[in-house]
Amino acid sequence: MAMDPINLGDPDEILTFLADISLQGEGLTADNLLDYVLDEGFTEPTYLNAKGEDPDAYFKGEPNAWAVYQIREWKRVLIISGGSVRGRRAQITETP
Repeated sequence: MAMDPINLGDPDEILTFLADISLQGEGLTADNLLDYVLDEGFTEPTYLNAKGEDPDAYFKGEPNAWAVYQIREWKRVLIISGGSVRGRRAQITETP
């Protein structure tokens, strides 16, 4: 099941969405993406974009969730990308 790109702008919706994502496979993994995002200090994200397809990413237990996640909180941006082809990784950047 392919996932359509998603954009969210409400912090509560974003946190609820992240709680339903599980990342398996190579590189960065998380049983619950919300825990990873909170551990990185993103406690009140203001924007989320998810796109692509990754067979090792799960949404509510179903495979083939999104491959790329961009999460913004003020001037900080967390990008999680990769997946089964090239190990998943995370990068945090600061915007000016």
